[in-house]
Amino acid sequence: MKVGTAVVTRNDGRLALGRLGALCEQIKELNSQGYELILVSSGAVGLGRQRLRYRRLVNSSFADLQKPQVELDGKACAAVGQNSLMALYDTLFSELDISSAQLLVTDSDFRDRDFRKQLNETVKSLLSLKVIPIFNENDAVSTRKAPYEDSSGIFWDNDSLAALLALELKADLLVLLSDVEGLYSGPPSDPKSKLIHTYVKEKHQGEITFGDKSRVGRGGMTAKVKAAVNAAYAGIPVVITSGSAPENIIRVLQGQKIGTLFHQDAHLWEPTKEVDTREMAVAARDSSRRLQALSSQERKEILLDIADALEANEKLITVENEADVAAAQQAGYEKSLISRLALKPGKIASLAKSIRVLANMEDPIGRVLKKTQLADGLILEKTSSPLGVLLIVFESRPDALVQIASLAIRSGNGLLLKGGKEAKRSNTILHKVITEAIPDIVGGKVIGLVTSRDEIPDLLKLDDVIDLVIPRGSNKLVSQIKSSTKIPVLGHADGICHVYVDKSANMDMAKRVVLDAKIDYPAACNAMETLLVHKDLVTNGALNELIVDLRIQGVTLYGGPRASLLMNIPQARSFHHEYNSMECTVEIVDNVAAAIDHIHHHGRHVIFSCQNLFVCNSMCRVLYDCFHEPMDMNCLLLFCSAHTDCIITEDQETAEIFLHQVDSAAVFHNASTRFCDGARFGLGAEVGISTSRIHARGPVGVEGLLTTRWILKGSGQVVDGDKGIIYTHKDIPINS
Repeated sequence: MKVGTAVVTRNDGRLALGRLGALCEQIKELNSQGYELILVSSGAVGLGRQRLRYRRLVNSSFADLQKPQVELDGKACAAVGQNSLMALYDTLFSELDISSAQLLVTDSDFRDRDFRKQLNETVKSLLSLKVIPIFNENDAVSTRKAPYEDSSGIFWDNDSLAALLALELKADLLVLLSDVEGLYSGPPSDPKSKLIHTYVKEKHQGEITFGDKSRVGRGGMTAKVKAAVNAAYAGIPVVITSGSAPENIIRVLQGQKIGTLFHQDAHLWEPTKEVDTREMAVAARDSSRRLQALSSQERKEILLDIADALEANEKLITVENEADVAAAQQAGYEKSLISRLALKPGKIASLAKSIRVLANMEDPIGRVLKKTQLADGLILEKTSSPLGVLLIVFESRPDALVQIASLAIRSGNGLLLKGGKEAKRSNTILHKVITEAIPDIVGGKVIGLVTSRDEIPDLLKLDDVIDLVIPRGSNKLVSQIKSSTKIPVLGHADGICHVYVDKSANMDMAKRVVLDAKIDYPAACNAMETLLVHKDLVTNGALNELIVDLRIQGVTLYGGPRASLLMNIPQARSFHHEYNSMECTVEIVDNVAAAIDHIHHHGRHVIFSCQNLFVCNSMCRVLYDCFHEPMDMNCLLLFCSAHTDCIITEDQETAEIFLHQVDSAAVFHNASTRFCDGARFGLGAEVGISTSRIHARGPVGVEGLLTTRWILKGSGQVVDGDKGIIYTHKDIPINS
């Protein structure tokens, strides 16, 4: 495994302690699993230069600083930096109860056959003792001068050294860690560049355009590719991947498709033609503009045709869906996922009905929202307009594809859809039925179906084509997408919905609402996850009645600190946990103010970033224990809920306090949280629920997929320094 200078150091030249700490933790885990790891680490020259510059600065007089500064000697930097680098590795590994060893080599060493033999024996001995050998080129005494790449040399940088060692020591795999996700077809900063998952020499060597060399190292990606090709075609598989992303080394060894793979047989695996994600997105945009140019009646007829096509193909859709369900059951998926996956009897008819409702709604495109007379004869209109191209990533539910596609057509947007692999056959047939019902004047490419998960990273780079990403799925899915794109993301990570039963609640009503909120569909994001009850309901026995009814229905209960003690039930591991099952947290609060505080405290988000593993490790562990979420030691990011919360009370004043002070996307009085749904809200359908405070919030229907445009109508007016114009800014009735 080779670690580049850009991974070891930050942009300011200092060591990236968080990344190094995470790297050493991965090595520790793999070492304990029996893997034999050899590390080649750059960074000595950069670290030495940074330290020597600092020493020179503190020892310089003001007069010295006025003189031209002579560049530091690179070999002196290497000598100072190597000592510091190895001291750091030794400290990090010692904290993890691992020993490491330093091996410095030069190009000329490998010309000696006895040296090679001794090198093999030493490394084998170290590995047998579970010691991590750390190699680096001994730049301090190396006789090679710039340019560094010397065709007569045996190696010329740490990338080629890593490839040479992999061959010499007969490694099973070489991992080259970079500061980007892998090899791109062009500079990673160029939105047109695509991540190459499998490098095929015959295909890619003439297509790739390399950007600048590494900001701190010698060769950057050019050197890595040359080293990878040489090793791969000599029989050592190579993966180039990011050294900044957490767990990447472990993920590579688990067989996950990340980074870029180099293999001598790669040409046998790679499909002859890759799907061009940019081409798909551009086609969706172009088709959406043709869709927008149609009349309202024509767009309505497209939706009605889609509804008819779904009903006409119900048997075919059912066959494909049943195949997906059977495969999911055989694979051992959770019951909640299988429940979301299945298109139950009557579902197609229900979807078709929703599409017809949507078709008969008022045309949302081009509506005049506000009309203003700016000046005499100068009329300004604020109008509704499609966003452009939407990327929707969703899991499990094939019915979501139908809802989203119909909403996109009604709102005039282009659409790219990526469903879960468990619903592949269902999504494929639904996409085929829908796009075949779209007339040629628009084209079926207005809705693109992304079939491979590997295409998602490329799509998330297309911020010049795609206007909005909406993830529908798990906390992990939403969090990954939010941290992986510059495109605006609309969605929610958690659905931790609360029901607060006040002391004045009608208990018959409370039982109905609480049971419905929990058991009607436990896997839904709008299902109740926490039941809050006023303390007076403990003494009058009403809480016990609620608990008995929940248990009769098969709900497993966990308590907050107060409830678990009083009711003798297991304590909940976290108030931030979304069960998505027949489980629920119960807690006792003093009053409505305490209920509101609880909802706000456990419905907020925490963003905690850190770079130094040992400085922030204890804080990260505390947060991890609280939230029980996967943790990135370089940046911990936990998203909020603020989804749907309900109060059950007969006291109108208390209800008003709750409704106006709870800052969630949806707040209810005496009604089940399960009503928070696009169809139930009369939106026709929804692309998802948004807990964002920017743009749409709550169930997102057609209006959430629109933005605004300003249209100004004049008769030759000019600004001319505002000398000849009198502004009136008079509101005009929209229908005038």
